[in-house]
Amino acid sequence: MKNSNKTWLITGCSSGLGKAFAEEVLAYGYNAVVTSRNPKDIQDIVTDYPETALGLALDVTDKDQITNAVKQTKQKFGGIDILLNNAGYGFRGAVEEANEQEMHNLFDTNFFGTVHMIQAVLPVMREQRSGTIFNVSSIAGRFSNPASGYYSATKYAIEGMSDDFAGRSLTGAKKEISDYDETAGKRRKENDETHGTQPGDPKKAAQAIIKIEKEKQPPFRFLMGSDAIEIIQKELKQQMKELEDWKEISLTTDFK
Repeated sequence: MKNSNKTWLITGCSSGLGKAFAEEVLAYGYNAVVTSRNPKDIQDIVTDYPETALGLALDVTDKDQITNAVKQTKQKFGGIDILLNNAGYGFRGAVEEANEQEMHNLFDTNFFGTVHMIQAVLPVMREQRSGTIFNVSSIAGRFSNPASGYYSATKYAIEGMSDDFAGRSLTGAKKEISDYDETAGKRRKENDETHGTQPGDPKKAAQAIIKIEKEKQPPFRFLMGSDAIEIIQKELKQQMKELEDWKEISLTTDFK
């Protein structure tokens, strides 16, 4: 029997946005399946809400663990109302610097992990004839900086199928080429100065998502934070200017 309370399945809850999402959802009174690759990282959240929280080990690159998470969610709460795809990590390195394994690992988590979660949850939502899916993307899914090409590619892929973080969820290419020191090199992990300085408040972001979920017509894309608004507005203006600047030549490519 379906629990009358809404049930959230949240990936990547060990820190940052994922942890804030889980804590706010539970504080609001909803059921939440709180997941992390290491269950010890989420034990404190689950302990605080023994009736409404379910803590599970979940690596989104492991299809067996995904299947198990969906199964256990249904068993405990009767269904899944909201999937929040948050699991992922950042990566910095010039296009030439990243090796094949680093590329595959990044896409397996950030993109295919999201896809596999959606594929696993949609049958449940179709059976219920209801459900909401939130995919945490990034401003990097709309434009890319030096050293963020591969990370942006994973977020562009999510955007095409359907915000930015650093610090603990950031890795870097093992190979470093000195020719990129003044471009991609300035944004390598060891040179990154953004962690802890971002204007976004994970708790407020979680509260905003909870509010949006209750709307009859939620936005297809929702930007979180003043930095996201500023950066995307600037990017869109530049795109429109380029479009207008080259419009006459663009129009010459049509069949006549």
